[in-house]
Amino acid sequence: MAATVVQLTESKKQIQHTHRVFEGQKKAFRNNPMPSLTERKENLKRLKRALLAHQDKLVEAIDRDFSCRSRDESLIAEVMPSIQGINYTLKHLGDWMKPSRRHVSILFQPASNKVCYQPKGVVGVIVPWNYPLYLAVGPLVAALAAGNRTMIKMSEYTPHTAALFKEIIESMFPEDLVSVILGEADVAADFSQRPFDHLLFTGSTSVGKLVMRAAAENLTPVTLELGGKSPAIVSPDVPMEDAAQRIAFGKAFNAGQTCVAPDYILCPTDRVQAFVDEFRAQFAEMYPNLRDNDDYTAIINDRQYERLQSYLEDARAKGAELVEINPANENMKDGTRKIPLTLVLNTTPDMKVMQDEIFGPILPVISYDNLEGAIHYINDRPRPLALYFFGYDRSHQQQVVDNTLSGGMCINDALMHVAQDDLPFGGIGDSGMGHYHGKEGFLTFSHHRAIFTKQKFNSGKYVYAPHGTTAHQLVYKLFIR
Repeated sequence: MAATVVQLTESKKQIQHTHRVFEGQKKAFRNNPMPSLTERKENLKRLKRALLAHQDKLVEAIDRDFSCRSRDESLIAEVMPSIQGINYTLKHLGDWMKPSRRHVSILFQPASNKVCYQPKGVVGVIVPWNYPLYLAVGPLVAALAAGNRTMIKMSEYTPHTAALFKEIIESMFPEDLVSVILGEADVAADFSQRPFDHLLFTGSTSVGKLVMRAAAENLTPVTLELGGKSPAIVSPDVPMEDAAQRIAFGKAFNAGQTCVAPDYILCPTDRVQAFVDEFRAQFAEMYPNLRDNDDYTAIINDRQYERLQSYLEDARAKGAELVEINPANENMKDGTRKIPLTLVLNTTPDMKVMQDEIFGPILPVISYDNLEGAIHYINDRPRPLALYFFGYDRSHQQQVVDNTLSGGMCINDALMHVAQDDLPFGGIGDSGMGHYHGKEGFLTFSHHRAIFTKQKFNSGKYVYAPHGTTAHQLVYKLFIR
């Protein structure tokens, strides 16, 4: 009871703090609504210096939050793309900020049209737990590049990373420019109700619906980066070693706790056993042991661990064949939150692994008879955040591209589309809406202001009332045809 009271008191303080910071950022934006290119670049450089100076501490904090998070995975997926994203933005920001000249019809000449990219104001960012640094920094880079003030709500499931990131940001930026908010789910709920000028949420589809509902009360535009069940198609003729190796990397990375991880495999019926055998071999080569292997990441917390175990138990009870890949045959259920990567064969639609996004090291393998059947299987389900196709036949590649829809796609790779600075990242349908990364991030957090300009001579007067003049008839004859 006492703990609950303390939590409520702390949440109340955090909510009050959120409101105060929000009002402060609104006021600061009004005082400087169009930061210069120099200001924006300096803010990005300041962020880069902070990340480089504290990268070891950040990696250690993420490791503590997961109980075991591969240092290299944190460098590869958190630190490196954050730094590369800043570098890319610094290089191109000047061009992005330039007004875009647009065509003016002869009907309205002499005049000019342009689109100016102005900051929206105060941006809110809600960060998930699976990549707590990169999914905070990526949106922040885009928001700062576009000239906005930014408030970032960190996940309560990564408290060490959140506290350190808050400390770093506070040491580098004034509170009315960038602020990090801590707190439990009730703080996040209140955060989503603030009348931001734009709100970006990364997380589950179910919570995304709540965020969008809260934002709708303020007509706040949202970017939702959700998840879903991202399929990987193994083609009839791809070398199995190539496909299995790349899928194993994509699924084992962060122990499958990645929104774009392959969620299930579509494999030709006559190649399923070959896939299982090759996948087992490739995984074992990457992770010869699991329990004390710092390369193999643990599940974030007990709640997620129990959820994943319940998926396996549900599949087993309903007749699935579970292929646990545990190369050293270690005891993984005694004092560890690590789960061996497990293939699930002979699935049925009523199994939880086929209904929910898995978000862990469990990989159903579903057979198909022809490529058209695999495409129909995907299209019968909600549109995924990512889609992976493994096969070198160009006609098969194009067939999948033309006949499916997903947020993003890789051909003969997994995850890597997210790391491309010049590709937009975002979902469609149940997997989200809107894009960011690179130029698309700048555009997302900018207001595209259309400006029509004319000077002293006014050609428009020829269509002013009274109507029915010879000038009107000439205009109609020339332009209504």
